[in-house]
Amino acid sequence: MPSWTYPDLGVDEIKIAKAVARDLDISPKDAYNVCRAIRGMRLSDAKQFLEDVMSKKRAVPYYRYNRRTSHKPGLNQVWGIKSGRYPVKVAKYLSRLLANAEANASVKGLDADSLRVAHVAAHKGMVMKRYLPRAFGRSTRKYKRTTNLEVVLEEVS
Repeated sequence: MPSWTYPDLGVDEIKIAKAVARDLDISPKDAYNVCRAIRGMRLSDAKQFLEDVMSKKRAVPYYRYNRRTSHKPGLNQVWGIKSGRYPVKVAKYLSRLLANAEANASVKGLDADSLRVAHVAAHKGMVMKRYLPRAFGRSTRKYKRTTNLEVVLEEVS
């Protein structure tokens, strides 16, 4: 079993709140782009951004894994990049994780209005290998890829 730890951000442990979600049924490539978009935002802004993505009002800019991704209106003025998508499933899981981290922060006594997303990352999770039976006794591989998400919120003044 591999070992895993949160990254060392160089911030006092009293001023941060953490949350992690493992083996989620979402695309690691979509999760990477959503994490990159909300990194550094205030918690309230990040939650509102994810709500807008779920209702398909705002698109997520695709910095990486953006081959054959169509242009979306308004992305170039805000983010400086034209291609994007609306990854609703990733936004739903990430908003749940942010709510979990916010609850952890309130238990530690941190002010919810002054929280900032200090670190958010998506890592490849477990791959479930399956096989689909085909004609003439053959089979085709069918991989189910999962994603691990981690969030660290920091109290700023």
